[in-house]
Amino acid sequence: MGIVTNEIVVSAKGLVKRFGDLAAVDGVDLDIRKGEIFGFLGPNGAGKTTTIRMMTMLSPPTEGTVLIHGKDVDGLSDSVKEDIGIVQQHIALDRDVTVLENIRYHAILHRIPRSEADARICELVSLMGLEPYLDRLVINLSGGWKRRVAIVCSMVHDPSILFLDEPTAGLDTQSRHMLWDLIRRLNDRGKTVFITTHYMDEAEELCDRVAIIDHGRIMCVGTPSELRDALGRWAVEYRDGDGKHFRYFGDRDEASAFRDSLPRDIDVVSRMTNLEDVFLEKTGRDVQATEEVKFRV
Repeated sequence: MGIVTNEIVVSAKGLVKRFGDLAAVDGVDLDIRKGEIFGFLGPNGAGKTTTIRMMTMLSPPTEGTVLIHGKDVDGLSDSVKEDIGIVQQHIALDRDVTVLENIRYHAILHRIPRSEADARICELVSLMGLEPYLDRLVINLSGGWKRRVAIVCSMVHDPSILFLDEPTAGLDTQSRHMLWDLIRRLNDRGKTVFITTHYMDEAEELCDRVAIIDHGRIMCVGTPSELRDALGRWAVEYRDGDGKHFRYFGDRDEASAFRDSLPRDIDVVSRMTNLEDVFLEKTGRDVQATEEVKFRV
C-alpha cells in the first residue's frame, strides 16, 4: 500500500445530480486523502457512476462543488484535468488501431513532447506487461488486456489521482486479481486511487477506506475494519420458515450463546463479519442479487 497522509486531494461537498424529478445523487460529501485507495460501493443504480462523472468533470453537478487539490473544477477544467486520470466502465479505446497507437494518441491529446511521452509509455507499458501486445489491434484483445491499455492511456500524462469506474466488472477471477496487483503497484508509486466497485472482496482486499452509497446518499464511510466493528465482529446466519436471518455481535461468546439458543433443527452458521454484511445492513440488498441485475444486459 502507498503512504496515506491527512492531506485532502479530492473534496466533494453537497453533490446533487437531478434528471428531471429524480435525484440520482442527493447531497454527497466525500473527502479523499493523498495516497489512499478509496472504494466507492453501492448496488446497481445507487449513484456510483453519476458521482464519479461529476468528480471528473464528465457531467456537471446540479448542485454542490468538487475540489481537486483545492481547485474548484468548475471553470478550471484544463488545469485540473492534468491532475487526474479516468478509466470509465465502458472502455473508450479505438478498437481498429494498435495498442501503441492508442497510447500515443492520448499523449498527443495532453501535448506531451514526443521524447517525454516515449519515456513514460515505455515505463507504463513495462509496468502493465503490455510489451508483447503493442502492435496488436485493440479489437483482438481480451477484456482484461483492454483494461490495462485504458489504464496506461489514463496515466500517460502522469496524473496524481486515478479514478477507476468498475475496473474489474466482467473480468474472470484471474484477470481481476492481476488488475488488483497493478492497482497496488500504481498506489505504491504514490498515486491516489478512487475506485467504484460492487465486489466486496475487491474492496476488502484493496481499499484503505470505503463509502457505501444507496439511492444517491452516503450510508457510511470508514475503513473496512471500522465498518465491520461498528456492525459487530461476529455474525450468526440462520434460516427458518420465514427465510434467512442475520444477527451481529461484539464478540464470539455472545454469538455462540445466541447460536446455542436457536432450535437445533434449523441451519445455522457462526462466522466473522465481512464487508458484505455491512453492505446488506446498509442497503437492504443482497450482493449476489445486485450482481445478477448488473449483468442482466
